[in-house]
Amino acid sequence: MDLHYGYGGARVGEAAYIASAAAGSGSGVVDVVTRESAAQALGTVVQLHFDKTVEKKRAADAQKQELWRLFLAFFLFLALVLSAVAGSPPARLQCRHLWAPAGLLSLAHLAFYAAVAHHLRCLNGFRYQRRCHKLTLALAADRLRMLKSGPGEVVPAADVEVPYQEPPESYLAKFKRSWAIHFAFLIATFAFSVAASVAILCF
Repeated sequence: MDLHYGYGGARVGEAAYIASAAAGSGSGVVDVVTRESAAQALGTVVQLHFDKTVEKKRAADAQKQELWRLFLAFFLFLALVLSAVAGSPPARLQCRHLWAPAGLLSLAHLAFYAAVAHHLRCLNGFRYQRRCHKLTLALAADRLRMLKSGPGEVVPAADVEVPYQEPPESYLAKFKRSWAIHFAFLIATFAFSVAASVAILCF
């Protein structure tokens, strides 16, 4: 499952590199930078990833609201179908007509699963990116604290660069569990809907 889409700033140390180059002596290679320039560059990185963290959280919350509205509409549709089956006269809808509600429920579950899969992909992607930004933010903030407490007027340029952090592979396991839970939920609701239709029409 690819959760890396939607992020176009892989070079998270770009701001730090620009600040380092501006403080250099004009040569092609910058080995050291002033402490003030390094602090400004790290502060820029911290602010960037803090803003990204807030942005991804808001996007994830919006996806959650869309997902809950989708669930509400789906359950309302199931209630309408089952109430129509239960309220139909025996002479008009009998056991041999079971294919009609069963087919309608099957199509509804397929469409619902496709919509849920799209929303889950977006939601999990935003959560994963937020975790990456939080890890990078923590690393940049830690380096900024060390920089402010250290001695000297210059620091190595390598200390200013903050690589983009990603969580370990085990972090993806919870997203796979989320997919499995939703899939099992859809199978259970489909089985219940068909069983209810059979019980209403055939018994």
